[in-house]
Amino acid sequence: MADLKLISWNVNGIRAIIKKDFLTDVKEMNPDILCLQETKAQPEDAKTALDTLPDYKAYINSSKARKGYSGTAILTKNEPISVTYDMGIEEHDQEGRVITAEFDNFFLVTVYTPNSGAGMKRLDYRATWDVAFRDHLMALDEKKPVIVCGDLNVAHREIDIARPKANYNKTSGYTQTEIDGLDNILSAGFVDTFRHFYPEEVKYSWWNYKFKARERNVGWRIDYFLVSERLKDQVKSAEIHNDRFGSDHCPVSIDLKA
Repeated sequence: MADLKLISWNVNGIRAIIKKDFLTDVKEMNPDILCLQETKAQPEDAKTALDTLPDYKAYINSSKARKGYSGTAILTKNEPISVTYDMGIEEHDQEGRVITAEFDNFFLVTVYTPNSGAGMKRLDYRATWDVAFRDHLMALDEKKPVIVCGDLNVAHREIDIARPKANYNKTSGYTQTEIDGLDNILSAGFVDTFRHFYPEEVKYSWWNYKFKARERNVGWRIDYFLVSERLKDQVKSAEIHNDRFGSDHCPVSIDLKA
């Protein structure tokens, strides 16, 4: 089996980004597997948009609770053994946030973690989500190694956010509750691939559309590839592609040895 390139991208609306340079970007980056978050489309609309990438088989999970909200997709050149949607917990399965694809040597999970919202109204819900998601990953990891990618909606450390002091415990995505949620996943046997390769590098994957944040690089690193500890040595590289536009997030990737 050849090496694999995996890319994850919060597209902030699949129908919107497809009108920009998305198809060119995907062609140039040429992933074997492409994971998308925040597709913001019902299944039929997402399928129509993703049919523009005929080299890939698309697996789509859309929000049941609110149309045009949340949503995830996995596009892959190699057909998986099986694909499951959500986590089997009704409270957490309404917004199309999780897809799990089983391949020969690993499970791939793409996730769009709930944002704690304005005024952190959903912070308590987010805490319960983080526990359920960690349990989901641990159950998979008992069977075979796991690759997790997506928008985890948390800046993990001070290095991962342009203005840590101004945001700590004041802004959704950089509260101790959310940091603890990611810590608990990592301590369950997962590795943050970008930090594994670049422990000191300041690089962001999301910029607020307001305030010309991207031009000024006032950003957050909230998009990740995590892998089971025992897969760590198979990861050849981990990158943040902040030269790719079209969304308020940029793509992130890993290259995996065969």
